[in-house]
Amino acid sequence: MIELETRELEYFLAVADELHFGRAAVRLSIAQPALSKAIRRIETRLGVTLFVRSSRHVELTAAGEALREHGRHAVDAVGAAVRNARRAGDTRAHLRLVLKPGGDAGLLSAILAEYSRQPDARRVDILFSGPTDRNDFLRDGRADVGLLYAPFDDLDGLDHETLIAEDRVVVVAAGHRLAGRAAARMADLEGETLPRWTGIAGGDAAAPEVADVVQMLHMIAVSRMIAVLPRSLVQPVPPGLVCVPVLDAPPSRLVLAWNERDRRPLVASFVAAALTIADAGRPA
Repeated sequence: MIELETRELEYFLAVADELHFGRAAVRLSIAQPALSKAIRRIETRLGVTLFVRSSRHVELTAAGEALREHGRHAVDAVGAAVRNARRAGDTRAHLRLVLKPGGDAGLLSAILAEYSRQPDARRVDILFSGPTDRNDFLRDGRADVGLLYAPFDDLDGLDHETLIAEDRVVVVAAGHRLAGRAAARMADLEGETLPRWTGIAGGDAAAPEVADVVQMLHMIAVSRMIAVLPRSLVQPVPPGLVCVPVLDAPPSRLVLAWNERDRRPLVASFVAAALTIADAGRPA
């Protein structure tokens, strides 16, 4: 038995985000008394208190924290299910490919050309993501397929095929102490400043924050940091920078990924086209 409707979860999440019934009511475009009544009805049905209320503030209880975490996943899943159902029934829907700028290892044009020869080919819409959210595009239905890098991107819940595997290089300014080396090891990078990516927790809090590869390369050129990247992300090498192979860095894999529950023919056709191009580029 389903004890909460999606609409009720949305009411709860609005209050949980705002921690203020008045602001949540405005956000939901409903009257505040109606929202308060809906929350009390949810608490009665579940048999738990979700919020501690006072005249000055609203706080989540432990039960409220749990419902916020799992309730948000449930609402997102319902939204994704609706979008996928509509797209599955739309024979004119475009195929949406997500990638980060420059994150195709030079394969995208060939893949699109190969896919266009498929009898069921659709128009392909290219979506550009931030540094870390391509997998979210695939999980929540905003994109159908995506180009991701393993092991850096989280592939949980996604099916994928490896297109290329490549070595990693340390990118340094031309005057850096490693610039003249034929190769380096990870131990050689100790004490260096590495980028701190926007949206990714951890790393050196004192390191400059970067949102994309272009911004990062500018910071490397002015000697603010170095970075270890898949070789294809810095081909051709920008002026003023040097790429040195890192012998003991684990290889990077460019993968084509899609939601593991997505079995639509348009996705399978695109995957087949991508693999055809990848296979053509591999040594015999």
